[in-house]
Amino acid sequence: MNGHFLRTERDDELVIWWLDQRDDAHNKLSTRALDEIGQAIDEAKAEPDVRGIVVLSAKADSFIVGADVREIQAFSSRDEAAALSRTAHALIERVRGLDIPIVAGIHGPAIGGGLEFALACTMRIATDHPATTFSLPEVKLGLLPGGGGTQFLPRLIGIQQSLPMLLTGKNVYPRPARRMGLVDELIHRPGLATAAKAAARALITDNRKVERDKTLQERVLEGNPLTRRIIYRKASERVDRQTRGNYPAPIRIIECVRAGIEDGLEEGLRREAEAFADLAMTPESRELVRLFFAKNDAERNPLSHEARTVRAVGVLGAGLMGSGIAEVTAENGLDVVVKDRSLELAAASRKHVFSTATRKVKKGAMSRFERDVVVERVTATGTYDAFKGVDLVIEAAPEDEALKKQLIRDVEQVVGPDCIFASNTSSIPISDLAEASSRPDRVIGMHYFSPVPKVPLLEIISTEQTPDWVLATAIDVGLAQGKTVIVVSDGHGFYTTRILALYMNEALDLLVDGADIESVDRAMRNFGFPMGPYEIFDLVGLDVASKITHVMEEIFSRRGYRPNRRADEMVDAGWIGQKSNRGFYSYEKGKKKEVNDDAYRFFREHAAQGRVDFSEDEIQHRLALTLVNEAARCLEDGILHSAVDGDVGAVFGLGFPPFLGGPFRYVDREGPDQVVARLDLLADRHGPQFSPASDLRRMADEGRTYY
Repeated sequence: MNGHFLRTERDDELVIWWLDQRDDAHNKLSTRALDEIGQAIDEAKAEPDVRGIVVLSAKADSFIVGADVREIQAFSSRDEAAALSRTAHALIERVRGLDIPIVAGIHGPAIGGGLEFALACTMRIATDHPATTFSLPEVKLGLLPGGGGTQFLPRLIGIQQSLPMLLTGKNVYPRPARRMGLVDELIHRPGLATAAKAAARALITDNRKVERDKTLQERVLEGNPLTRRIIYRKASERVDRQTRGNYPAPIRIIECVRAGIEDGLEEGLRREAEAFADLAMTPESRELVRLFFAKNDAERNPLSHEARTVRAVGVLGAGLMGSGIAEVTAENGLDVVVKDRSLELAAASRKHVFSTATRKVKKGAMSRFERDVVVERVTATGTYDAFKGVDLVIEAAPEDEALKKQLIRDVEQVVGPDCIFASNTSSIPISDLAEASSRPDRVIGMHYFSPVPKVPLLEIISTEQTPDWVLATAIDVGLAQGKTVIVVSDGHGFYTTRILALYMNEALDLLVDGADIESVDRAMRNFGFPMGPYEIFDLVGLDVASKITHVMEEIFSRRGYRPNRRADEMVDAGWIGQKSNRGFYSYEKGKKKEVNDDAYRFFREHAAQGRVDFSEDEIQHRLALTLVNEAARCLEDGILHSAVDGDVGAVFGLGFPPFLGGPFRYVDREGPDQVVARLDLLADRHGPQFSPASDLRRMADEGRTYY
């Protein structure tokens, strides 16, 4: 056959299934793909001389990257979702029920339904290349694996090894996959097809069985109903701590695994299909799926035809931020020149790249050869001479306008006339910095988030002078670094810092009003943020937060109130957070110990022993609505170009709860009229900073929403 998803060819007694989806760089499982696999099974069974099947991907670097999420997004009813899961189950059972061996040869990602399909095969052979990964990431879409993943993965590798994969969606690389029994053999990439065919023939001619011995841990702990109950309970407790009840999928995953192990495969599959259908209709999953597509859109360059080639990037500053930028740049194929005040300081950045790459080698995410190639792309220097050949300079210096302007002047003495200067400032207007340049149209903002390798967002800031080619080139570099990119217009704090600054200022005001540090942080974690505001203060550094507040003073003054200066007082006393082992919390060797009650003395209105017991709702409304309201103002002021950009920026840059979809989705979900009513009430109680954005009030009056 020669279908849209699958084509077949004969190799003596073997039939080769080539996965090669037309018009797409990757193979994705869809209803059409499932139909074609079913048809290929029928054809193989109809030919008596076919004694084995080998499954290979014709794509350069992927096996199957999961289900076609567009089909999931299109579900209009629970029944449709359940039907798809049952169809997948029926197909998997047909694959497992073949009386001839079927060997999967895997290179590149085997994700979601791709891994579930591989689990149904008799044997799995994978390349040892870091591009090969295994995961069941459905939980990240608010779902669970609907093609038997909750049933067949625990049966293959055990409950305790399965649950982390199912509950986190994390990638497993080839060597760990081999150790846990997820794959049976590893092979170098060029030999994959040959090895898969040889394995199939061995299974045929020698009647060889694939032996998989259970570990002592599996036999002792998982073979006992009592200890299995402990495993389920501990997993549920961990899920409760991590999700705080905001994500329904993880608990349903544990329930399905338990049902399958305790009550049998048939019951487990029934429960999986039911849970998949239930979850597909939840608002949490709907928002996560929408974010999935929004993020994908933010990983394309709409101006790609304008972009110029960048072969080398200069990075000014070898601190944590500069080293992170150098790391993601070098790992993605670009040469990097890192400059600091001395060669010794700059060399620390190269050492950082080596250390982080070495950790990836240990995980199996990178080979030693690849690590060495990455490190060789990084050049450390204490002078500007090495900048002569760079096409883009990214400045990662401290948040000081005079310093950044001097760096622009210094760089322009060395680089070519078309070299782009990008500032990593988090708050200073790019147009202000560009005043120091002899070619201000080449100055742009590229705002990264710490830690750079882990936070996906890059906020690019354009000014009225920025030509399309400069913007397009900056976007291209950001995408090459693996970033999710939003483009915003210039202004104090741009988008992300502006909304975060108002949020953090309100957190300080809460302390002035008598709130308890841990209660506020806990309330916002319960709301869905990964960290509370005082944890963020300590992580970022109160010194950095203080400087940002000064830059943002113009924004505060527009609201008719003065910014909270208590962070300045803490900095003056030497309390700057984790860096000084003392801030809102005390630290030991960089690890948080407990609330630092002495911090309350900077908020003298209430002693540590006399804090006010605010309700969780009041805390969450004061903080979350401050951020949401300012996001609406950013769209109103033209800083944001769309509500989608605002949601992507807040979720992937600031940790706004993904299951809520972002500030603008949150407004739509709650209703603009409800949001405005809450803001009006807060403004009456606490001041004009809560006055609803004009667009919000207009939407409430007219019954409109953002989407």
